[in-house]
Amino acid sequence: MLTFFTRRRVLTAVILLLTLLLLTLLTLYTFRRQLAGPRIPRIGPWFANPVAHADWQVEIGSRCGNAPMIFPTTGFIGVGWGDGLWPFYQHTGYDIFSPAGADNVTPNIAAYDGYLTRETDWLSTVIIRHPDFPPFDGSPLAPGEQIWSYYTHMASPNGSLSYVDPAFPPGTREKFVTAGTLLGYQGTWSGRPNDPVGLHLHFSIATSKPDGSYTNETQIGNTYDPALFLGLTANEEGIIGCWR
Repeated sequence: MLTFFTRRRVLTAVILLLTLLLLTLLTLYTFRRQLAGPRIPRIGPWFANPVAHADWQVEIGSRCGNAPMIFPTTGFIGVGWGDGLWPFYQHTGYDIFSPAGADNVTPNIAAYDGYLTRETDWLSTVIIRHPDFPPFDGSPLAPGEQIWSYYTHMASPNGSLSYVDPAFPPGTREKFVTAGTLLGYQGTWSGRPNDPVGLHLHFSIATSKPDGSYTNETQIGNTYDPALFLGLTANEEGIIGCWR
């Protein structure tokens, strides 16, 4: 039979374990909330009824104020630059989710004049080089700095069909395009067959290496916040748009 003191020690241990469990669950909940941020939880409602959330939508070809770049597609910016929780993960650009509800419908265009490349093994991606990018208010760039705009997920969910415009076949290099040139259409290709992503364009601004080639845009340190080039800001709810 347990003595009074033994029962007391057992009860104390149980209380400590329950407290530790509660703190762990609270930490995990807080971590998940921070990782999701204010925009990601809105992706589901956006897909369910984009008409009801029309004020979240940014229009293709629109220019916010005197921003140098135009918006490259139509949709809701459901994942922004830096979204996530450092040091675990930080998103490197904008994920712009179409309201169309179907692949190969919502067009993607060049955000700025430049020289387009599509590597031979790129199914859903193009990148545009912008040499000697001009100065503008709030620019993070050094004088004469070269940057790249990156566009991806332009393919079918199983990877059998590319939605990149036929004007840019694999192997295209340094083809001049103007802002507004059709690049392709939003798709759901993730890079892995039978594991589609939500319908969107991933758009990012990548830096250059010393030799002038593009850096790896999957690393946030190699990218700039697209908001700086598009003139966009987040409102009090965290929704990114042209709030002017």
